[in-house]
Amino acid sequence: MTPAAEFDPAMLQRAGMSAGDVEAWTASARAPRETFGASRDAIGDYLTRGEDLFARLPLPARRTQAELEAGVVLRGALGRARDEFLGAHVDELYGQLTSDGVNHLRLEGLLYEAAELVPGLVPTRAQMEAERALALSEKRGLELAQGLLAAHVLASRSAGRHLIEAMRRPTAEALGLLGEFRERGSVDLGPAVVTRQGSAAILELRNPRHLNAEDGSTLGPTEVAVDLMLLDQETEVAVMRGGVVEHPRYAGQRVFGSGINLTHLYRGRIDFLFYLVRDLGYVSKIYRGVVTDDGDVEKLWIAAVERYAIGGACQLLHVMDHVIATRGSRLYLPARKEGIIPGASNLRLPRFVGDRAARQAIISGREWTAGDADAALLCDETIEPAEMDAAIAGRIEALTSSGLVNAAANRKALRVGQEPVEIFREYMSTYAREQAVCHLSPALVRNLEQHWDAGRREL
Repeated sequence: MTPAAEFDPAMLQRAGMSAGDVEAWTASARAPRETFGASRDAIGDYLTRGEDLFARLPLPARRTQAELEAGVVLRGALGRARDEFLGAHVDELYGQLTSDGVNHLRLEGLLYEAAELVPGLVPTRAQMEAERALALSEKRGLELAQGLLAAHVLASRSAGRHLIEAMRRPTAEALGLLGEFRERGSVDLGPAVVTRQGSAAILELRNPRHLNAEDGSTLGPTEVAVDLMLLDQETEVAVMRGGVVEHPRYAGQRVFGSGINLTHLYRGRIDFLFYLVRDLGYVSKIYRGVVTDDGDVEKLWIAAVERYAIGGACQLLHVMDHVIATRGSRLYLPARKEGIIPGASNLRLPRFVGDRAARQAIISGREWTAGDADAALLCDETIEPAEMDAAIAGRIEALTSSGLVNAAANRKALRVGQEPVEIFREYMSTYAREQAVCHLSPALVRNLEQHWDAGRREL
């Protein structure tokens, strides 16, 4: 483990920390660690002492220069120690957390179990509750540790593949509602409503006050809805569509999705884990199917795009089998103005539009408009707004009329060449580490204030 003595301990004392506490912390870095158990105990002691020192600092906006410097030193030393420990022991750690792979823990549960097994390695539930109450600009950076642990797990071939599969298993909520959906043909989850219509199931995304943006309240219901559609034996084709919104400019109209709720993000209401759980969860299930004890189950997906497919909504187009868009709909990834990584678009978008156009979209803000020639690379059909219901029905009929025996086989065959699990695993490892830094960067706060006027918007 990298010793804390890389810096002058007097720097921490100038921030008001006692010489004795600083010395006890730096001394704990020298504890023996010949075995995994010894290393686990030693790193736990070192990290706990260091986090205790860090917790004594005021919120970032209230720190003196000496306190700001102390915060940077502590975060850096603790991050290096975590990185070194995980680099050497992530497989042993994952084995203990999952009983050598017997238990399929979702990422959220895995991180909180790790917080109990190795104190200080990642934040506890209680620490995250306190962090969640802070605005983005005031957060203490605890979620950096979550990104680091997730990155190391995903970097491991055995642990990473196991986690990816665990995240593709049906949620407990979906299994509990499956009987009701089979009997009634519909389930209202609030932000997501699933309705079976003949051989198809329609997932309607509903966040009407915010143009169907995604946030912490929509993520869980959307994944449950995806699970239900995949598990339901009567559903042959799945359709995703935006619900009717309340915004005065679009009142009474449908919007496919406007991306992440930037106001909630600015106010600290969206956790870093939102990004990983979304792409490893329901987005991955759309693309690769759901894992059951009887095997994988996947179906063809149709996206019905009306008005906007912004940010995360645009990312969804990369995993759909057929995209229908109303003429004039705007499709884009405002990653440059937000300052975050647009999910797996960096991995997938170049397959659709080419590398140069993908770079223009992600780095420079290029947009596509349904009906323009270049947008045909993202949309299969462009229709007039009044034609959407008929277009959905027509596409469902076209897909199901000759049977869907080979649909799953063809999807799998396409993925073999395009995006094997190993490529996705490696990408998500990088994504976990880098997105955590982006999420907690002061630059993100500035971007939200400059481009979104987030400080003046109501929740």
